[in-house]
Amino acid sequence: MAKKFRNFINGKWVDAESGETFENRNPANWSELIGTFPKSGKEDVEHAVEAAVKQRDVWANLPVPERGQILGRAGDIMVERKEELAKLMTKEMGKVLKETKGDVQEGVDTAYYAFGEARRLYGITSPSELPNKTAYTITKPIGTAGIITPWNFPMAIPSWKIFPALLMGNTVVFKPASDTPATATKFVEILTEAGVPKGVVNLVHGPGRVVGEAILEHPDIGVISFTGSSAVGRRIAEVAGKHLKRVSLELGGKNPQIVMHDADTNIAIEGVLWGAFGTTGQRCTATSRLIIHKDIYDEFMDILVKRTKELKVGDGLLKSSDVGPVINESQLKIVLNYVEIGKQEGAKLLIGGNQLTGGKYNNGFFMEPTIFTEVEPGMRIEQEEIFGPVLSVIKVSSFDEAIEVANDVEYGLSSSIYTNNIIYAMKAIDKLEDGITYINAPTIGAECHLPFGGFKNTGNGHREGGKWPYEVFGEIKTVYIDYSGRLQKAQIDIEITK
Repeated sequence: MAKKFRNFINGKWVDAESGETFENRNPANWSELIGTFPKSGKEDVEHAVEAAVKQRDVWANLPVPERGQILGRAGDIMVERKEELAKLMTKEMGKVLKETKGDVQEGVDTAYYAFGEARRLYGITSPSELPNKTAYTITKPIGTAGIITPWNFPMAIPSWKIFPALLMGNTVVFKPASDTPATATKFVEILTEAGVPKGVVNLVHGPGRVVGEAILEHPDIGVISFTGSSAVGRRIAEVAGKHLKRVSLELGGKNPQIVMHDADTNIAIEGVLWGAFGTTGQRCTATSRLIIHKDIYDEFMDILVKRTKELKVGDGLLKSSDVGPVINESQLKIVLNYVEIGKQEGAKLLIGGNQLTGGKYNNGFFMEPTIFTEVEPGMRIEQEEIFGPVLSVIKVSSFDEAIEVANDVEYGLSSSIYTNNIIYAMKAIDKLEDGITYINAPTIGAECHLPFGGFKNTGNGHREGGKWPYEVFGEIKTVYIDYSGRLQKAQIDIEITK
């Protein structure tokens, strides 16, 4: 019998008010039922917010280093359970085990960063323009944070958001993706075991159009952090804007890897294989466009096709697998539809393009790693985020053309250039319109202590990672202390002259 999971509200595991549930299954083996989860509604969000609001003062009044100690313990527990967590994650969303271990490790790293940041939440002190007066800043929590996360990094991305929110003294209402609810449940269990008090973190499962909307609309949630598609991000910004909520959006990407004629071909091949087909292409930073200089194009593509054919697609729990399944049937259909769009647009399907069926593939959503050549700038497969193992290849004649093609999309998350020419490298850093640029490395591989996010339709200017999300979850207060013993009027009593 499948395990029954519940929401976590005010320190208790509870069913949805409606009693309705949904199933969570393994995309590599759809007959394997991981568990059933509460299909929550607006009333469940209401209960979660009520609990979170009630505990605001309890949590905010705990000294910041003490909050940091709790988050550090959460990191310790994640280290101890890394193998267990990674296997569950692979069963839920499919990526191979070495990648889900990396997902857990990113959560560990973020926990330890928060532990250290607990003693570094510095304000500033400033001279006053008046005598016998001093000024400084402190940071206060916003109140309650609504956290809405995707399925592709079900441990790392919640940790990016929830650890900073908690360290800043906020309580949390957490809605994970419905494709990875079990990992989210384990994450909340770990936080509770580490010592987070009841009501401080509340977990509500269910569909985004119901649970997510209720979080957006609730007047007692003051900040929203969301990772997902740009279309949903626009909706969140629209709804939250009506209530003047603070919003952090980390959205889509259409990331280019440029390979110049002077590049180390072997390293560049490794980079594009990992960037395009790691996580089955289901990363917002995935390499979905390969921009190659014409002088090395033929040689490079011969090697790339050979190496792509060698990739083994299969269950992510098997050590032999390089590429796991697509997350679900709906996403597989979207990816296959983009393959047809590419053909209709006149691109050449060089390799792949098909769903894998029969034998070990019969009960999962597996797809061949796919490469299109003769792709022209402006084609939909070159412009739109596909979120699957599909690579579009564009041939260019110069560095300037490569930069122009790379920038000519609505997104600006991540980019990569392979070159041994320092001038190309430095100009690329300057000219590429994105939040992350890699030199001689793939478009994936962000580290937890550095900012993560992008330009244009990739987000709304905020960043995950490092110290930057702490700015999202805190309010800055300026303090003036006048010890002159009399009324002093700023800008009036003292006029600074040249």
